[in-house]
Amino acid sequence: MDEQKVRSYMGLSVRAGQAVFGEDACLKNVRNKQCACLLLDGGASPNTVDRYESACTRAGVPLFTLPPGLLGAATGKPGMAMAMKPGGLANQLMGLLTPLEAEESAGESEKQENIGGAALHGQH
Repeated sequence: MDEQKVRSYMGLSVRAGQAVFGEDACLKNVRNKQCACLLLDGGASPNTVDRYESACTRAGVPLFTLPPGLLGAATGKPGMAMAMKPGGLANQLMGLLTPLEAEESAGESEKQENIGGAALHGQH
């Protein structure tokens, strides 16, 4: 898969009403375990990253860091985070991305194309 597929799934999620934006709304969805995953823009400040990382860790929600600007470009919405509601689109998107922690522990056993903090699985 490539970055274009990730962009497509993100855009479809927004159009289907399966995405939540805004710091308060995203954190609320994470804390209430009403989201499948959280996508975080790579341009977020360290404070913002820490806030989302701690909330996701406590709730057991996967966190994916994207390249700076990809979130806004793919969704047409300004912001640093997007919470994905559970469902098929979230599952498809999570199948393309690897959380940062899993990427670090996977080592070199799997071919991956690194895109910011997330990795896209694909054929090379």
